[in-house]
Amino acid sequence: MDWLYSLFVEHSALQAVIVLSLISAIGLGLGRVRVCGISLGVTFVFFTGILSGHFGLSIDPQMLNYAESFGLVLFVYALGLQVGPGFFSSFRQGGVQLNLLAIGVVLVGTLLAVLGSYACGISLPDMVGILCGATTNTPALGAAQQTLKQLGLETSTPALGCAVTYPLGVVGVILAILLMRKVMVRKEDLEVKEKENENKTYIAAFQVHNPAIFNMSIKEIGALKNYPKFVISRLWRDGNVSIPTSDKVIKEGDRLLVITSEKNAPALTVLFGEQEHTDWNKEDIDWNAIDSQLISQRIVVTRPELNGKKLGSLHLRNHYGINISRVYRSGVQLLATAELTLQLGDRLTVVGEAASIHNVEKVLGNAIKSLKEPNLVAVFVGIILGLALGAVPISIPGISAPVKLGLAGGPIIVGILIGTFGPRMHMVTYTTRSANLMLRALGLSLYLACLGLDAGAHFFETVFRPEGALWIAVGFALTVIPVLIVGVVAFKWAKVDFGSVTGMLCGSMANPMALNYANDTIPGDNPSVAYATVYPLCMFIRVIIAQVLLMFFLHG
Repeated sequence: MDWLYSLFVEHSALQAVIVLSLISAIGLGLGRVRVCGISLGVTFVFFTGILSGHFGLSIDPQMLNYAESFGLVLFVYALGLQVGPGFFSSFRQGGVQLNLLAIGVVLVGTLLAVLGSYACGISLPDMVGILCGATTNTPALGAAQQTLKQLGLETSTPALGCAVTYPLGVVGVILAILLMRKVMVRKEDLEVKEKENENKTYIAAFQVHNPAIFNMSIKEIGALKNYPKFVISRLWRDGNVSIPTSDKVIKEGDRLLVITSEKNAPALTVLFGEQEHTDWNKEDIDWNAIDSQLISQRIVVTRPELNGKKLGSLHLRNHYGINISRVYRSGVQLLATAELTLQLGDRLTVVGEAASIHNVEKVLGNAIKSLKEPNLVAVFVGIILGLALGAVPISIPGISAPVKLGLAGGPIIVGILIGTFGPRMHMVTYTTRSANLMLRALGLSLYLACLGLDAGAHFFETVFRPEGALWIAVGFALTVIPVLIVGVVAFKWAKVDFGSVTGMLCGSMANPMALNYANDTIPGDNPSVAYATVYPLCMFIRVIIAQVLLMFFLHG
Protein backbone atom coordinates (compact mmCIF):
# COMPACT_ATOMS: atom_id res chain seq x y z
CA MET A 1 0.00 0.00 0.00
CA ASP A 2 3.03 2.27 -0.15
CA TRP A 3 1.92 3.52 -3.57
CA LEU A 4 -1.42 4.68 -2.10
CA TYR A 5 0.37 6.45 0.75
CA SER A 6 2.65 8.25 -1.70
CA LEU A 7 -0.31 9.35 -3.83
CA PHE A 8 -2.19 11.10 -1.03
CA VAL A 9 0.30 11.82 1.76
CA GLU A 10 3.91 11.98 0.56
CA HIS A 11 4.63 15.49 -0.74
CA SER A 12 5.32 15.61 -4.48
CA ALA A 13 4.00 17.33 -7.58
CA LEU A 14 1.83 14.29 -8.36
CA GLN A 15 0.42 14.21 -4.81
CA ALA A 16 -0.41 17.96 -5.00
CA VAL A 17 -2.34 17.51 -8.25
CA ILE A 18 -4.28 14.54 -6.85
CA VAL A 19 -5.15 16.22 -3.55
CA LEU A 20 -6.30 19.46 -5.17
CA SER A 21 -8.29 17.57 -7.82
CA LEU A 22 -9.96 15.44 -5.16
CA ILE A 23 -10.89 18.47 -3.04
CA SER A 24 -12.24 20.29 -6.10
CA ALA A 25 -14.25 17.29 -7.33
CA ILE A 26 -15.89 16.67 -3.94
CA GLY A 27 -16.55 20.38 -3.37
CA LEU A 28 -18.07 20.94 -6.82
CA GLY A 29 -20.26 17.86 -6.32
CA LEU A 30 -21.54 19.13 -2.97
CA GLY A 31 -22.04 22.55 -4.51
CA ARG A 32 -24.87 21.17 -6.61
CA VAL A 33 -26.91 20.42 -3.48
CA ARG A 34 -29.63 23.01 -2.77
CA VAL A 35 -31.11 23.78 0.64
CA CYS A 36 -34.29 25.91 0.54
CA GLY A 37 -33.40 26.77 -3.05
CA ILE A 38 -29.96 28.11 -2.08
CA SER A 39 -26.67 26.55 -3.12
CA LEU A 40 -23.12 27.64 -2.27
CA GLY A 41 -21.90 26.35 -5.64
CA VAL A 42 -18.14 26.41 -6.15
CA THR A 43 -17.70 27.83 -2.62
CA PHE A 44 -18.13 24.29 -1.29
CA VAL A 45 -14.61 23.64 -2.63
CA PHE A 46 -13.41 26.11 0.02
CA PHE A 47 -15.10 24.22 2.83
CA THR A 48 -13.99 20.84 1.51
CA GLY A 49 -10.43 22.17 1.59
CA ILE A 50 -10.92 23.37 5.17
CA LEU A 51 -12.19 19.93 6.23
CA SER A 52 -9.27 18.23 4.46
CA GLY A 53 -6.77 20.54 6.15
CA HIS A 54 -8.42 19.94 9.52
CA PHE A 55 -7.87 16.19 9.19
CA GLY A 56 -4.19 16.68 8.40
CA LEU A 57 -4.11 16.53 4.59
CA SER A 58 -1.47 18.84 3.15
CA ILE A 59 0.69 19.46 0.08
CA ASP A 60 4.13 20.96 -0.43
CA PRO A 61 4.04 24.66 0.60
CA GLN A 62 5.67 25.82 -2.65
CA MET A 63 3.17 23.81 -4.72
CA LEU A 64 0.36 25.24 -2.59
CA ASN A 65 1.56 28.80 -3.17
CA TYR A 66 1.95 28.24 -6.92
CA ALA A 67 -1.45 26.61 -7.42
CA GLU A 68 -3.19 29.24 -5.27
CA SER A 69 -1.55 32.13 -7.14
CA PHE A 70 -2.15 30.66 -10.60
CA GLY A 71 -5.77 29.85 -9.80
CA LEU A 72 -6.42 33.39 -8.55
CA VAL A 73 -4.77 35.00 -11.60
CA LEU A 74 -6.69 32.78 -14.03
CA PHE A 75 -9.99 33.49 -12.29
CA VAL A 76 -9.73 37.29 -12.04
CA TYR A 77 -8.32 37.70 -15.57
CA ALA A 78 -11.13 35.63 -17.14
CA LEU A 79 -13.62 37.60 -15.05
CA GLY A 80 -12.21 40.90 -16.31
CA LEU A 81 -12.26 39.62 -19.90
CA GLN A 82 -15.95 38.72 -19.53
CA VAL A 83 -17.17 41.97 -17.95
CA GLY A 84 -14.87 44.22 -19.98
CA PRO A 85 -17.18 44.86 -22.97
CA GLY A 86 -19.93 46.18 -20.69
CA PHE A 87 -17.77 47.84 -18.05
CA PHE A 88 -17.54 51.39 -19.37
CA SER A 89 -21.00 51.40 -20.95
CA SER A 90 -22.45 50.65 -17.51
CA PHE A 91 -21.70 54.23 -16.48
CA ARG A 92 -24.19 55.68 -18.94
CA GLN A 93 -27.57 57.02 -17.85
CA GLY A 94 -29.20 54.86 -15.13
CA GLY A 95 -25.99 52.91 -14.66
CA VAL A 96 -24.35 55.94 -13.00
CA GLN A 97 -26.99 56.03 -10.28
CA LEU A 98 -26.82 52.28 -9.67
CA ASN A 99 -23.01 52.34 -9.50
CA LEU A 100 -23.04 55.25 -7.04
CA LEU A 101 -25.47 53.37 -4.80
CA ALA A 102 -23.36 50.20 -5.08
CA ILE A 103 -20.22 52.17 -4.15
CA GLY A 104 -22.22 53.35 -1.13
CA VAL A 105 -22.64 49.70 -0.05
CA VAL A 106 -18.88 49.15 -0.39
CA LEU A 107 -17.94 52.31 1.55
CA VAL A 108 -20.46 51.77 4.35
CA GLY A 109 -19.21 48.21 4.84
CA THR A 110 -15.57 49.32 4.79
CA LEU A 111 -16.22 52.08 7.33
CA LEU A 112 -18.05 49.66 9.63
CA ALA A 113 -15.15 47.20 9.32
CA VAL A 114 -12.60 49.83 10.37
CA LEU A 115 -14.78 50.99 13.30
CA GLY A 116 -15.49 47.38 14.27
CA SER A 117 -11.78 46.59 14.31
CA TYR A 118 -11.20 49.20 17.01
CA ALA A 119 -14.47 48.69 18.90
CA CYS A 120 -14.25 44.89 19.10
CA GLY A 121 -10.49 44.58 19.41
CA ILE A 122 -10.16 42.54 16.20
CA SER A 123 -6.85 42.92 14.36
CA LEU A 124 -7.11 44.58 10.96
CA PRO A 125 -5.89 41.52 8.95
CA ASP A 126 -8.57 39.43 10.69
CA MET A 127 -11.18 42.13 10.05
CA VAL A 128 -10.28 42.37 6.36
CA GLY A 129 -10.76 38.59 6.09
CA ILE A 130 -14.10 38.89 7.90
CA LEU A 131 -15.13 41.65 5.49
CA CYS A 132 -14.14 39.51 2.48
CA GLY A 133 -16.26 36.62 3.81
CA ALA A 134 -19.18 38.91 4.67
CA THR A 135 -19.13 40.26 1.11
CA THR A 136 -18.40 36.81 -0.45
CA ASN A 137 -15.46 38.36 -2.28
CA THR A 138 -12.58 35.90 -2.75
CA PRO A 139 -10.54 38.10 -5.18
CA ALA A 140 -10.39 40.78 -2.45
CA LEU A 141 -9.16 38.11 -0.03
CA GLY A 142 -6.42 37.18 -2.51
CA ALA A 143 -5.41 40.84 -2.78
CA ALA A 144 -5.28 41.13 1.02
CA GLN A 145 -3.08 38.06 1.31
CA GLN A 146 -0.70 39.38 -1.34
CA THR A 147 -0.44 42.67 0.57
CA LEU A 148 0.34 40.87 3.82
CA LYS A 149 3.08 38.94 2.01
CA GLN A 150 4.57 42.24 0.85
CA LEU A 151 4.55 43.46 4.46
CA GLY A 152 6.10 40.22 5.70
CA LEU A 153 3.08 39.36 7.88
CA GLU A 154 1.10 36.16 8.49
CA THR A 155 -1.28 35.48 5.58
CA SER A 156 -3.51 32.73 6.95
CA THR A 157 -5.61 34.78 9.40
CA PRO A 158 -7.65 36.64 6.73
CA ALA A 159 -8.51 33.27 5.16
CA LEU A 160 -9.77 32.03 8.54
CA GLY A 161 -11.92 35.13 8.95
CA CYS A 162 -13.29 34.72 5.44
CA ALA A 163 -14.07 31.03 5.99
CA VAL A 164 -15.92 31.70 9.25
CA THR A 165 -18.14 34.48 7.88
CA TYR A 166 -18.68 33.34 4.27
CA PRO A 167 -21.79 31.14 4.80
CA LEU A 168 -23.73 33.90 6.59
CA GLY A 169 -22.43 36.34 3.97
CA VAL A 170 -24.38 34.38 1.37
CA VAL A 171 -27.52 34.04 3.49
CA GLY A 172 -27.37 37.56 4.99
CA VAL A 173 -28.03 39.35 1.68
CA ILE A 174 -31.04 37.12 1.04
CA LEU A 175 -32.40 37.79 4.57
CA ALA A 176 -31.92 41.54 4.10
CA ILE A 177 -33.80 41.46 0.78
CA LEU A 178 -36.58 39.44 2.43
CA LEU A 179 -36.85 41.98 5.28
CA MET A 180 -37.00 44.96 2.90
CA ARG A 181 -39.61 43.23 0.78
CA LYS A 182 -41.73 42.44 3.83
CA VAL A 183 -41.56 45.93 5.34
CA MET A 184 -41.38 48.35 2.39
CA VAL A 185 -42.51 46.73 -0.84
CA ARG A 186 -46.10 46.65 -2.03
CA LYS A 187 -47.43 44.18 -4.56
CA GLU A 188 -47.61 46.81 -7.30
CA ASP A 189 -43.93 47.66 -6.73
CA LEU A 190 -43.02 44.20 -8.05
CA GLU A 191 -44.91 44.63 -11.32
CA VAL A 192 -42.59 44.62 -14.31
CA LYS A 193 -42.19 48.09 -15.75
CA GLU A 194 -40.91 48.37 -19.26
CA LYS A 195 -37.51 50.04 -19.34
CA GLU A 196 -36.21 51.71 -22.42
CA ASN A 197 -33.30 49.76 -23.80
CA GLU A 198 -30.94 51.86 -25.88
CA ASN A 199 -29.65 48.77 -27.66
CA LYS A 200 -32.97 47.13 -28.49
CA THR A 201 -33.80 47.59 -32.14
CA TYR A 202 -37.30 48.46 -33.36
CA ILE A 203 -38.66 47.74 -36.83
CA ALA A 204 -41.21 50.08 -38.40
CA ALA A 205 -42.64 50.69 -41.87
CA PHE A 206 -43.04 54.23 -43.21
CA GLN A 207 -44.61 55.76 -46.33
CA VAL A 208 -42.82 58.72 -47.87
CA HIS A 209 -45.18 61.73 -47.96
CA ASN A 210 -42.83 64.49 -46.80
CA PRO A 211 -42.06 66.76 -49.80
CA ALA A 212 -38.88 67.95 -48.10
CA ILE A 213 -37.14 64.61 -48.80
CA PHE A 214 -38.57 63.88 -52.26
CA ASN A 215 -35.74 63.11 -54.74
CA MET A 216 -33.12 63.04 -51.97
CA SER A 217 -30.72 60.12 -51.69
CA ILE A 218 -30.64 57.97 -48.56
CA LYS A 219 -27.14 59.30 -47.85
CA GLU A 220 -28.43 62.89 -47.95
CA ILE A 221 -31.39 62.05 -45.71
CA GLY A 222 -29.12 60.31 -43.22
CA ALA A 223 -26.94 63.42 -43.06
CA LEU A 224 -29.85 65.67 -42.01
CA LYS A 225 -29.32 67.15 -38.58
CA ASN A 226 -31.69 66.71 -35.62
CA TYR A 227 -32.90 63.31 -36.82
CA PRO A 228 -32.06 59.97 -35.18
CA LYS A 229 -29.98 57.17 -36.68
CA PHE A 230 -31.77 54.52 -38.74
CA VAL A 231 -31.16 51.73 -41.25
CA ILE A 232 -33.47 51.18 -44.25
CA SER A 233 -33.76 47.44 -44.74
CA ARG A 234 -36.18 47.25 -47.68
CA LEU A 235 -37.80 49.62 -50.15
CA TRP A 236 -41.07 48.91 -52.01
CA ARG A 237 -41.81 50.88 -55.20
CA ASP A 238 -44.35 50.02 -57.90
CA GLY A 239 -44.78 46.52 -56.45
CA ASN A 240 -41.07 45.74 -56.53
CA VAL A 241 -38.86 45.32 -53.49
CA SER A 242 -35.18 46.23 -53.37
CA ILE A 243 -32.25 46.75 -51.04
CA PRO A 244 -31.59 50.49 -51.18
CA THR A 245 -27.99 51.64 -51.47
CA SER A 246 -26.83 54.94 -49.99
CA ASP A 247 -27.22 56.53 -53.44
CA LYS A 248 -30.83 55.38 -53.87
CA VAL A 249 -33.17 58.34 -54.48
CA ILE A 250 -36.37 58.40 -52.44
CA LYS A 251 -39.63 59.10 -54.30
CA GLU A 252 -43.09 60.07 -53.10
CA GLY A 253 -45.15 57.03 -52.08
CA ASP A 254 -42.14 54.76 -51.41
CA ARG A 255 -42.64 52.25 -48.58
CA LEU A 256 -39.62 51.84 -46.33
CA LEU A 257 -38.88 49.15 -43.76
CA VAL A 258 -36.72 50.94 -41.19
CA ILE A 259 -34.69 49.62 -38.23
CA THR A 260 -34.19 52.10 -35.39
CA SER A 261 -35.06 52.31 -31.68
CA GLU A 262 -38.68 52.65 -30.54
CA LYS A 263 -38.24 56.12 -29.05
CA ASN A 264 -37.16 57.40 -32.49
CA ALA A 265 -40.35 56.32 -34.31
CA PRO A 266 -42.21 59.64 -33.83
CA ALA A 267 -39.25 61.67 -35.14
CA LEU A 268 -38.93 59.39 -38.18
CA THR A 269 -42.67 59.68 -38.79
CA VAL A 270 -42.14 63.44 -39.12
CA LEU A 271 -39.14 62.82 -41.40
CA PHE A 272 -40.80 60.34 -43.79
CA GLY A 273 -44.44 61.36 -43.54
CA GLU A 274 -46.52 58.43 -42.25
CA GLN A 275 -45.94 55.30 -40.15
CA GLU A 276 -47.85 52.13 -41.01
CA HIS A 277 -49.67 50.33 -38.21
CA THR A 278 -48.40 46.81 -38.98
CA ASP A 279 -46.44 45.28 -36.07
CA TRP A 280 -43.08 44.19 -37.50
CA ASN A 281 -41.55 43.24 -34.14
CA LYS A 282 -43.40 40.00 -33.45
CA GLU A 283 -41.27 36.91 -32.92
CA ASP A 284 -43.13 34.75 -35.45
CA ILE A 285 -42.58 36.89 -38.55
CA ASP A 286 -41.20 34.85 -41.46
CA TRP A 287 -38.97 37.41 -43.11
CA ASN A 288 -38.18 35.16 -46.05
CA ALA A 289 -41.87 34.90 -46.90
CA ILE A 290 -42.45 38.67 -47.09
CA ASP A 291 -41.20 38.80 -50.67
CA SER A 292 -39.95 36.24 -53.14
CA GLN A 293 -36.84 38.07 -54.29
CA LEU A 294 -35.05 38.69 -50.99
CA ILE A 295 -34.08 36.45 -48.13
CA SER A 296 -32.84 37.16 -44.60
CA GLN A 297 -29.93 35.23 -43.08
CA ARG A 298 -27.79 35.55 -39.97
CA ILE A 299 -24.03 35.50 -40.65
CA VAL A 300 -21.33 35.30 -37.97
CA VAL A 301 -18.15 37.39 -38.18
CA THR A 302 -15.32 34.86 -37.90
CA ARG A 303 -12.52 36.38 -40.00
CA PRO A 304 -9.92 37.79 -37.58
CA GLU A 305 -8.91 40.61 -39.93
CA LEU A 306 -12.42 42.13 -39.57
CA ASN A 307 -12.04 42.39 -35.81
CA GLY A 308 -12.06 46.09 -34.86
CA LYS A 309 -13.09 47.38 -38.30
CA LYS A 310 -16.05 49.73 -38.71
CA LEU A 311 -19.04 48.23 -40.48
CA GLY A 312 -19.21 51.11 -42.98
CA SER A 313 -15.60 50.52 -44.09
CA LEU A 314 -16.60 47.19 -45.67
CA HIS A 315 -19.06 48.87 -48.11
CA LEU A 316 -21.15 45.71 -48.18
CA ARG A 317 -24.35 47.49 -49.20
CA ASN A 318 -22.90 49.13 -52.31
CA HIS A 319 -20.60 46.27 -53.35
CA TYR A 320 -23.03 43.38 -52.93
CA GLY A 321 -26.48 44.97 -52.91
CA ILE A 322 -27.33 43.67 -49.44
CA ASN A 323 -28.37 45.34 -46.22
CA ILE A 324 -27.37 44.59 -42.64
CA SER A 325 -30.34 45.36 -40.46
CA ARG A 326 -29.23 44.22 -36.99
CA VAL A 327 -26.16 43.05 -35.12
CA TYR A 328 -26.33 40.64 -32.17
CA ARG A 329 -23.47 40.75 -29.68
CA SER A 330 -23.46 38.79 -26.42
CA GLY A 331 -27.25 38.58 -26.49
CA VAL A 332 -27.68 42.33 -27.15
CA GLN A 333 -29.18 43.80 -30.34
CA LEU A 334 -27.26 46.69 -31.87
CA LEU A 335 -28.27 49.04 -34.66
CA ALA A 336 -26.10 48.34 -37.71
CA THR A 337 -24.79 51.85 -38.30
CA ALA A 338 -21.70 52.57 -40.39
CA GLU A 339 -19.78 53.63 -37.24
CA LEU A 340 -20.35 50.32 -35.45
CA THR A 341 -17.03 48.58 -34.66
CA LEU A 342 -17.22 44.87 -35.47
CA GLN A 343 -16.02 42.20 -33.08
CA LEU A 344 -15.29 38.55 -33.69
CA GLY A 345 -18.43 36.58 -32.90
CA ASP A 346 -20.91 39.32 -33.94
CA ARG A 347 -24.00 37.90 -35.62
CA LEU A 348 -25.22 40.05 -38.49
CA THR A 349 -28.73 39.85 -39.92
CA VAL A 350 -28.21 40.25 -43.68
CA VAL A 351 -31.00 40.91 -46.19
CA GLY A 352 -30.55 40.46 -49.93
CA GLU A 353 -30.68 38.05 -52.85
CA ALA A 354 -29.41 34.53 -52.19
CA ALA A 355 -26.37 34.87 -54.46
CA SER A 356 -25.36 38.19 -52.86
CA ILE A 357 -25.71 36.82 -49.35
CA HIS A 358 -23.50 33.88 -50.35
CA ASN A 359 -20.78 36.33 -51.44
CA VAL A 360 -21.10 38.34 -48.21
CA GLU A 361 -20.81 35.11 -46.25
CA LYS A 362 -17.34 34.62 -47.76
CA VAL A 363 -16.36 38.16 -46.73
CA LEU A 364 -17.53 37.85 -43.11
CA GLY A 365 -16.41 34.26 -42.59
CA ASN A 366 -19.40 32.49 -41.02
CA ALA A 367 -17.07 29.64 -40.00
CA ILE A 368 -18.75 29.05 -36.65
CA LYS A 369 -16.48 26.12 -35.82
CA SER A 370 -13.45 28.43 -35.76
CA LEU A 371 -15.01 30.44 -32.90
CA LYS A 372 -15.01 27.35 -30.73
CA GLU A 373 -11.24 27.16 -30.89
CA PRO A 374 -10.00 29.14 -27.86
CA ASN A 375 -7.59 31.99 -28.56
CA LEU A 376 -5.10 31.22 -25.79
CA VAL A 377 -2.60 33.80 -27.04
CA ALA A 378 -4.81 36.63 -25.74
CA VAL A 379 -5.20 34.80 -22.42
CA PHE A 380 -1.47 34.35 -21.79
CA VAL A 381 -0.51 37.78 -23.10
CA GLY A 382 -3.18 39.30 -20.87
CA ILE A 383 -1.92 37.39 -17.84
CA ILE A 384 1.65 38.61 -18.49
CA LEU A 385 0.49 42.23 -18.82
CA GLY A 386 -1.75 41.87 -15.77
CA LEU A 387 1.04 40.53 -13.59
CA ALA A 388 3.38 43.26 -14.84
CA LEU A 389 0.78 45.91 -13.96
CA GLY A 390 0.20 44.26 -10.60
CA ALA A 391 3.90 44.56 -9.78
CA VAL A 392 4.06 48.32 -10.43
CA PRO A 393 4.39 50.23 -7.12
CA ILE A 394 1.81 53.00 -6.73
CA SER A 395 2.52 55.78 -4.23
CA ILE A 396 -0.50 57.00 -2.26
CA PRO A 397 -0.23 60.09 -0.02
CA GLY A 398 -0.27 59.12 3.65
CA ILE A 399 1.06 55.61 3.05
CA SER A 400 4.82 55.15 3.48
CA ALA A 401 5.01 51.94 1.42
CA PRO A 402 3.73 51.92 -2.18
CA VAL A 403 0.58 49.96 -2.99
CA LYS A 404 0.68 47.25 -5.65
CA LEU A 405 -2.36 45.93 -7.48
CA GLY A 406 -0.89 42.45 -7.05
CA LEU A 407 -2.08 39.13 -8.40
CA ALA A 408 -5.76 40.05 -8.06
CA GLY A 409 -5.85 43.73 -9.08
CA GLY A 410 -3.48 43.76 -12.07
CA PRO A 411 -5.01 40.90 -14.09
CA ILE A 412 -8.62 42.04 -13.55
CA ILE A 413 -7.81 45.57 -14.78
CA VAL A 414 -5.95 44.27 -17.85
CA GLY A 415 -8.77 41.79 -18.49
CA ILE A 416 -11.33 44.63 -18.45
CA LEU A 417 -9.18 46.82 -20.72
CA ILE A 418 -8.44 44.04 -23.22
CA GLY A 419 -12.07 42.92 -23.23
CA THR A 420 -13.14 46.52 -23.95
CA PHE A 421 -10.46 47.90 -26.27
CA GLY A 422 -8.83 44.75 -27.66
CA PRO A 423 -11.10 44.51 -30.73
CA ARG A 424 -10.44 48.17 -31.58
CA MET A 425 -6.74 47.35 -31.77
CA HIS A 426 -7.51 44.30 -33.93
CA MET A 427 -6.68 42.03 -31.01
CA VAL A 428 -8.71 38.81 -31.08
CA THR A 429 -10.09 38.49 -27.55
CA TYR A 430 -13.20 36.48 -28.35
CA THR A 431 -13.87 33.44 -26.19
CA THR A 432 -17.12 31.54 -26.10
CA ARG A 433 -19.16 31.84 -22.93
CA SER A 434 -18.48 28.20 -22.08
CA ALA A 435 -14.71 28.68 -22.53
CA ASN A 436 -14.71 31.72 -20.27
CA LEU A 437 -16.75 29.90 -17.63
CA MET A 438 -14.33 26.98 -17.81
CA LEU A 439 -11.31 29.25 -17.21
CA ARG A 440 -13.04 30.99 -14.32
CA ALA A 441 -14.30 27.80 -12.70
CA LEU A 442 -10.90 26.09 -13.04
CA GLY A 443 -9.04 29.07 -11.58
CA LEU A 444 -11.51 29.63 -8.74
CA SER A 445 -11.61 25.93 -7.83
CA LEU A 446 -7.80 25.80 -7.62
CA TYR A 447 -7.67 28.97 -5.55
CA LEU A 448 -10.43 27.94 -3.12
CA ALA A 449 -9.02 24.42 -2.69
CA CYS A 450 -5.60 25.84 -1.74
CA LEU A 451 -7.14 28.53 0.44
CA GLY A 452 -9.23 26.00 2.35
CA LEU A 453 -6.36 23.56 2.71
CA ASP A 454 -4.15 26.30 4.12
CA ALA A 455 -6.78 27.58 6.57
CA GLY A 456 -8.14 24.16 7.59
CA ALA A 457 -5.51 23.29 10.17
CA HIS A 458 -6.68 26.07 12.52
CA PHE A 459 -10.27 26.61 11.35
CA PHE A 460 -12.28 24.73 13.97
CA GLU A 461 -10.19 25.86 16.90
CA THR A 462 -10.82 29.43 15.72
CA VAL A 463 -14.59 28.93 15.37
CA PHE A 464 -14.94 27.41 18.84
CA ARG A 465 -12.88 30.08 20.56
CA PRO A 466 -14.84 33.03 22.06
CA GLU A 467 -13.58 35.31 19.27
CA GLY A 468 -14.97 32.84 16.70
CA ALA A 469 -18.53 33.69 17.74
CA LEU A 470 -17.60 37.38 17.72
CA TRP A 471 -16.25 37.07 14.17
CA ILE A 472 -19.46 35.43 12.99
CA ALA A 473 -21.59 38.18 14.59
CA VAL A 474 -19.43 40.98 13.17
CA GLY A 475 -19.41 39.37 9.72
CA PHE A 476 -23.20 39.07 9.72
CA ALA A 477 -23.48 42.75 10.68
CA LEU A 478 -21.08 43.73 7.88
CA THR A 479 -23.32 41.85 5.44
CA VAL A 480 -26.75 43.01 6.54
CA ILE A 481 -26.30 46.63 7.74
CA PRO A 482 -24.81 48.14 4.51
CA VAL A 483 -27.39 46.26 2.40
CA LEU A 484 -30.32 47.54 4.50
CA ILE A 485 -29.06 51.15 4.68
CA VAL A 486 -28.36 51.56 0.96
CA GLY A 487 -31.37 49.41 -0.01
CA VAL A 488 -33.73 51.74 1.86
CA VAL A 489 -32.04 54.84 0.38
CA ALA A 490 -32.25 53.42 -3.16
CA PHE A 491 -35.87 52.33 -2.92
CA LYS A 492 -37.42 55.11 -0.83
CA TRP A 493 -35.29 58.15 -1.66
CA ALA A 494 -33.76 57.45 -5.10
CA LYS A 495 -37.02 55.76 -6.26
CA VAL A 496 -35.23 52.85 -7.96
CA ASP A 497 -37.53 49.91 -8.69
CA PHE A 498 -37.19 47.00 -6.26
CA GLY A 499 -35.93 44.55 -8.88
CA SER A 500 -33.02 46.85 -9.76
CA VAL A 501 -32.36 47.52 -6.07
CA THR A 502 -31.97 43.81 -5.33
CA GLY A 503 -29.70 43.28 -8.36
CA MET A 504 -27.58 46.28 -7.36
CA LEU A 505 -27.25 44.97 -3.79
CA CYS A 506 -26.32 41.46 -4.98
CA GLY A 507 -23.75 42.88 -7.41
CA SER A 508 -22.20 45.20 -4.83
CA MET A 509 -21.80 42.21 -2.48
CA ALA A 510 -20.50 39.92 -5.30
CA ASN A 511 -23.24 37.45 -4.38
CA PRO A 512 -24.55 35.40 -7.36
CA MET A 513 -26.38 33.03 -5.01
CA ALA A 514 -28.53 35.90 -3.73
CA LEU A 515 -29.08 37.00 -7.34
CA ASN A 516 -30.44 33.53 -8.17
CA TYR A 517 -32.91 33.93 -5.30
CA ALA A 518 -33.92 37.40 -6.55
CA ASN A 519 -34.44 36.12 -10.10
CA ASP A 520 -36.62 33.30 -8.80
CA THR A 521 -38.87 35.58 -6.71
CA ILE A 522 -38.99 38.90 -8.59
CA PRO A 523 -40.55 39.11 -12.09
CA GLY A 524 -38.60 40.56 -15.00
CA ASP A 525 -34.87 40.75 -15.69
CA ASN A 526 -34.16 43.99 -13.81
CA PRO A 527 -32.21 42.19 -11.03
CA SER A 528 -29.83 40.58 -13.56
CA VAL A 529 -29.34 43.82 -15.53
CA ALA A 530 -28.57 45.80 -12.36
CA TYR A 531 -26.20 43.08 -11.11
CA ALA A 532 -24.21 43.14 -14.34
CA THR A 533 -24.15 46.97 -14.26
CA VAL A 534 -22.50 47.33 -10.84
CA TYR A 535 -20.54 44.10 -10.44
CA PRO A 536 -17.33 45.01 -12.37
CA LEU A 537 -16.75 48.35 -10.64
CA CYS A 538 -17.54 47.02 -7.16
CA MET A 539 -15.29 43.99 -7.68
CA PHE A 540 -12.45 46.29 -8.70
CA ILE A 541 -12.98 48.70 -5.77
CA ARG A 542 -13.10 45.91 -3.18
CA VAL A 543 -9.84 44.44 -4.48
CA ILE A 544 -8.13 47.84 -4.15
CA ILE A 545 -9.70 48.73 -0.78
CA ALA A 546 -8.55 45.45 0.79
CA GLN A 547 -4.95 46.43 0.02
CA VAL A 548 -5.25 50.11 0.89
CA LEU A 549 -6.73 49.32 4.32
CA LEU A 550 -3.83 47.04 5.23
CA MET A 551 -1.19 49.34 3.77
CA PHE A 552 -2.59 52.49 5.38
CA PHE A 553 -3.25 51.15 8.88
CA LEU A 554 -0.42 48.63 9.18
CA HIS A 555 2.34 50.46 7.32
CA GLY A 556 1.17 54.06 7.41
